[in-house]
Amino acid sequence: MSTHSYEEAKKVVFKGMILLGIVTLIEVFIALLGNGHLISGFELPKLIMYPLMIGLSLYKAYFIVYEFMHMRYEVKGLAMSVLLPTLLLVWAIIAFFQEGGSWGERRQQIKDYDTEQAEGVESMNHDADTKVLEGSH
Repeated sequence: MSTHSYEEAKKVVFKGMILLGIVTLIEVFIALLGNGHLISGFELPKLIMYPLMIGLSLYKAYFIVYEFMHMRYEVKGLAMSVLLPTLLLVWAIIAFFQEGGSWGERRQQIKDYDTEQAEGVESMNHDADTKVLEGSH
């Protein structure tokens, strides 16, 4: 475990803040460029832009945990006991979004089916009313 003097610790914090600021500016640049706000008519494909944004965000999260939360200085077992549950949490969030999307698609299919059925019943009722009116003349 290494200990820093106050001045060394201050330098480490400022270097970290500058690095995080630069990465954030790169993310903003990619977002503006990718959505066509910087160059009119030019957009980055989402398959390029989204992984870049996610990768940079994950790097920032890693750096914050590694440097500012002092995981760099912990024993490997403690670091893994923090990082592995975090990976499971990320996996769970992805799984829940996937499941929610599936439920949303099914709900829309059910709504579409119900609308078709209601229109079919309405059409049958209209035809029956027409026949009754035609038969009464």
